[in-house]
Amino acid sequence: MPLDLSSLKKAVDAMERSLQAVSAGQNTPGWNNKLMETVRAGVIQNFEVAYELCWKFIQRWIRKNMTPEDADYPRTRKELFRLAARYGLIADPLPWFSYADARNLIAHTYDEEKAQSVYETASQFINDAKFLLQRLEEHND
Repeated sequence: MPLDLSSLKKAVDAMERSLQAVSAGQNTPGWNNKLMETVRAGVIQNFEVAYELCWKFIQRWIRKNMTPEDADYPRTRKELFRLAARYGLIADPLPWFSYADARNLIAHTYDEEKAQSVYETASQFINDAKFLLQRLEEHND
């Protein structure tokens, strides 16, 4: 039975739309800093949701498609991302380590400097999230 990827697809799509809104807003007369902060906060929220779903779907896919030994192996997210790279779900585990750090950073504290840092990480994350979604769709049987 294939994985139902609809929630992941919706999360990645929502994140991409929020990033597009920030980009469009930067070139729109009348957008002020408060409005931009609000839209960036939406990007960060969408990043949190998409990131959480990504690693959970990696875990589900591995449990469903790999041997019991491999499926039980990843004890940490770093190990999970390394295994996902080995099976071609993600291109490189290293950026995923920084996505986890950004997710943890914003979950525990919120200030403008950290928000900007997480926003920049989220901007990099979207392409990797889309790649993962594509790979899961291709290998979802």
